Amino acid sequence: MSDASILFVDHTAMMGGAQHSLLDIAEANRRRCAVALFEDGPFATALGARGVAVLPLGGGSALRQVKKGSVVPGVRPLVATLRLARTLARAAKPFDLLYANSPKSFVVAALAGRLARKPVVWHLRDILGQGHFSRANVRAVVALANWCAVRVVANSRATADAFVAAGGRGSLVTIVHNGIDAAPFDALAPGTRTAVRAELGIPDDVFLVGCFSRLHPWKGQTVLLDAVARMPGVHALVVGGALFSGEAPYEAELRSRAQLPGFAGRVHMLGARDDVPRLLAACDIVVHASVLAEPFGRVLVEAMLARRPVVATDAGGVPEVVSDGETGVLVPPGDARALGEAIDALRRDPARVAALARRGADHARARFSRETMLAGVHRVILEVAS
Repeated sequence: MSDASILFVDHTAMMGGAQHSLLDIAEANRRRCAVALFEDGPFATALGARGVAVLPLGGGSALRQVKKGSVVPGVRPLVATLRLARTLARAAKPFDLLYANSPKSFVVAALAGRLARKPVVWHLRDILGQGHFSRANVRAVVALANWCAVRVVANSRATADAFVAAGGRGSLVTIVHNGIDAAPFDALAPGTRTAVRAELGIPDDVFLVGCFSRLHPWKGQTVLLDAVARMPGVHALVVGGALFSGEAPYEAELRSRAQLPGFAGRVHMLGARDDVPRLLAACDIVVHASVLAEPFGRVLVEAMLARRPVVATDAGGVPEVVSDGETGVLVPPGDARALGEAIDALRRDPARVAALARRGADHARARFSRETMLAGVHRVILEVAS
C-alpha cells in the first residue's frame, strides 16, 4: 500500500469497531508495518492471523485507570504513560511514522514521536465532547494533537467538526470514512436466514429486529427493549458483549430485563459473536439505538451490505451513512416511542423494506467500500512520508 514503514499503535487488544478497521489497514500494509499493543488479547490474535507483526509493549493495566470521563488521571497512569512513551520511542526507531488508533494510544504515540523524532498520525474515531469525554480530557488531547500530530484522520465529518469545535486545527484534518469488506456478505448462502433462525430457535414468521454493538449504556440497547416491549410478537436479537471494565453490570441488567415475563422469550441475547454477517441475514431490520452521537456507525454499513434496512438515531456521523427515507430511517436518540413507530411502520410495509434494503446495499458498496477507505489512508501516509 505504501513504501513508508509504519508503526501502528493501539491501547487495547479487544475487538471493537476501531480494531476491525485497523485490522484491514494493517493487513494492507503488512509488509512494511507492525502494530504496537499495550496488552494481549483477541486483536493481537486477529492481526497475527492476517500476517501482521505485533509488538507487545505491556502497560495497558495502568492506562485502563484513565477513563473518558476522568478529570485528573492520577500519578500512576501518568508515570505509566511516560514509561510507555519511552518504550514506544525505542520501538519506533526502525519505522518512518507512528499511526495511533485511539485517544489513549495517541497520547503515548505523541510523546514517543517527540522522543524518537518521528511524525505522528492520529486516526480519530471518537466524537470529542461532553457525553463521551470530560472537558479536561478533550482539552488535553486536542492541545497535544495541535502540538504533535502531523495529520488527524477523522472517520466522519461529525468527528472532524467536533475536533475543530474543541480547538483542534482544521488544517490537520482529513476525513476518511470507514470501509467494510463486502466479501463475507456476498458469500452468504441463499438459505442463511432460515438456517440461522433454526439454530437460534426463532420461527421464520417472526419479525426480528437486530441490534449489534458492544453492551454499554450509551449504545442504547435499553431504548430498543423499551420499544420492543410495546410491540407484542416482535423479537429482538441483541449481539455484543461488555468489552471493557465497568460494563459488566450493564450487561447483567440487560440480561435480567430480557427475562421479564412481558418479553416472553422475545429477547435473544447472544453475546459477542464472530459470525455477524450470518446473524444480520437472519434479521428483518437492524436498529442502531445509540443515545449519544455516534462517530460513524460501522454496523449500519454492515447491515446494508447484508441487504437489511436500518433504523438509526439521527446524530453524529450517522446521517453521513444513512439518508432518511432513502437508504434507511432516522429517529431521535433516546426516543423509544419514535423507534417503535419506525419499526412498526416497516413491519407493515414489506415493499418499503425491500426498497430500503436495495438502495442501502447499493449505497454501502459505492460509498463505504474497504478499498475506498484504504485508498484514503494510503494518501495520508504518502503525504506524511514525503
